[in-house]
Amino acid sequence: MPPPGVNPTFWRLLLDEDLARQTVVDVGTGAGRVALALAPRCRDVVGIDRDPALIADASRRAEVAGLANATFLVADADALPHFRDLTPDVARPDAVAAHMFLSDALIANAAASVPRGGVVVCCGFHVDHWGETGRPSRFAYDEPRMRARLESHGFTVEHLGVDRDVQQFPSLEAALAAAVGLEERWRSDGRWFRYIDFLEHGGRTLTQALVVAKGRRQ
Repeated sequence: MPPPGVNPTFWRLLLDEDLARQTVVDVGTGAGRVALALAPRCRDVVGIDRDPALIADASRRAEVAGLANATFLVADADALPHFRDLTPDVARPDAVAAHMFLSDALIANAAASVPRGGVVVCCGFHVDHWGETGRPSRFAYDEPRMRARLESHGFTVEHLGVDRDVQQFPSLEAALAAAVGLEERWRSDGRWFRYIDFLEHGGRTLTQALVVAKGRRQ
């Protein structure tokens, strides 16, 4: 079973690798949810995130769990030229993992970091995510764009799919209740008013869609 809140397809694609002999860089690690679960399964794991508070939390969790092979560093993944030499003990990762973090720089940096046969496994917003709001996330990808980025950086695509969950609501009230936690965020960028318009015209759905990909370095 994947760690709580981690996409099952993403997790399976990672565990398909021979992690016991590998070093993994977990990009956008946050509080270390993925990295801490990987640590008992791999040689070393390095989690990076630009939020110092989250990195401090992840480091404390690793210490409490006695995970000596888990290291956490404050770093902006998109600003790095590659993920090599992050620590004195980790010269080059065998795999790059990114859960709910996608960018063109991620793919480029992974290509510059892993050796031939190494992998990048990533998961993030698909353009259909919250499509009812009429405004895709600026971080969202569709399948052609993800494939193009992977292949243009020398990765063979071993998996590319969309995990989609469309919630169906019996009433306007139920639809609003399901989205109430998103109202403040959606109001700030205009999505809330588009979603209300969608509901007022009879819409009763809310789509969650994640693109999940795995590429192997040629």
